[in-house]
Amino acid sequence: MRIETYQQNNIKEYIIMIEFKFTAQKVNGQTISGSLAATTVAEGKKKIHRLAEKNHLKVRTIDKKITFVYRARKGKEKPIKGEQKAYTKKEVEDALSKLGFEVLSIYRKLFDFQSKPPTSEIVTFVKISAELLEQKLPYGEILTLLINDTENKTLKETLKEINNDLKKGADSEVTFLKYQNIFGKFTAYMLGLASKSGNMTEIYRATAKFLERRQEFKKSLRSALITPAVTLFVLFLAVLFYVGYIFPETAKLFVKFGIDLPPMTAFTLAISDFLMANTILVTAVTVIPPIVLWRLAVTKKGGYIIDKYLIRMPVLGKLIHKTLIEVYCRVFYTLYSGSAESIEPIRIAAEATGNKYFEERIKNVAIPLMIKRGIGVTDAFIASGVFTETAISRLHSGEETGTLKNTSLQLANYYESETVYKLKNLIEIIQVAIAMVIMVVMIALTLVSAETATVRPKTPGASNQIHVEKNIV
Repeated sequence: MRIETYQQNNIKEYIIMIEFKFTAQKVNGQTISGSLAATTVAEGKKKIHRLAEKNHLKVRTIDKKITFVYRARKGKEKPIKGEQKAYTKKEVEDALSKLGFEVLSIYRKLFDFQSKPPTSEIVTFVKISAELLEQKLPYGEILTLLINDTENKTLKETLKEINNDLKKGADSEVTFLKYQNIFGKFTAYMLGLASKSGNMTEIYRATAKFLERRQEFKKSLRSALITPAVTLFVLFLAVLFYVGYIFPETAKLFVKFGIDLPPMTAFTLAISDFLMANTILVTAVTVIPPIVLWRLAVTKKGGYIIDKYLIRMPVLGKLIHKTLIEVYCRVFYTLYSGSAESIEPIRIAAEATGNKYFEERIKNVAIPLMIKRGIGVTDAFIASGVFTETAISRLHSGEETGTLKNTSLQLANYYESETVYKLKNLIEIIQVAIAMVIMVVMIALTLVSAETATVRPKTPGASNQIHVEKNIV
């Protein structure tokens, strides 16, 4: 696979492509071969046939680069097993033979799915690379060391392919962007850019810091929003099951024998009857909203709306907003080198935040104002409406004094210190609140259950005895 680049609205886009190799025959009988890339298999075959028709060629073979599993042995050593991407089985066989291996078996991998490595593995790779670069170790040796020590299979194979491509003289940016589905778009861009920047160590260190902060932010967001929401939803389902199914089995026995029910028991039984009589409605109200929200979140417009109102939430929204600005400023600091080259760092930093609303406001409001009207960075950020007053004030000061780069780092560190402390306290408060909700619900269910224990059936013959006593009187 390779990366094809193109320009759209002055912004470079990268698309993951599937590689094809074909052989064709000319009119005079001469056989030629070539390669191209496409986004899908069908598109690739169409391209090849159009090319053949245009040049009066007859297509003989079309091969897609796939993964082969091989088993080989060198001399009397123990056989080894591995994987290799190639167009044909013969390519793998020839490559192993040149290395002195006896090929025992080669077959196509049936299920060639690559699961994305855990973020922790990628962070470890970037951090160790940064540390070894500081020690002036050549990058080729660093990759070799990490390939041997990396346990994650997908990351190991990816690093092998990157190392091979770089040894062949491939462009580092294109090489890393080829694997943006493994590293993530921004991380792949940064690692590819590092080799060209002349400041490889600093970019790797900054990327590692960015990945750590993003991982920490996602963990905090999960603890503050997702985990409590899932906990309450499961608790709600448990209460529905108890009230709708378990409780009526006991309470209706009393009704069957004409026993008067206590207030809470009667009320709970009425709710149970309503739930059972409107099962479809209750199921729809319970199941449909989460599904709709999930489907909305995966769409471009829906994700934009959710991200927009996420930073406008009470209390938590402010902390999320400041964290986004921190990430933005940290990336901007890494890439920014001067006012004349500020557009690209601004765009990339906006994409790095991972918030569609923040990114859209920067790319569609701030950047066009800077390009078309020539206004300053701070004024463009004010127009975007996604920066706090504190951030605008600090960035404006940095722009006036020519220290915008360092001011961005100071702002990032300031917001990091503030949000880490406040998020930690907020998560503890939310966890306590969830525990209190669970406790209140459990107490309510316990009281309802205990109340049923106080129900006493009428004593047989008690009504007749009272009637006789009235007649005597």
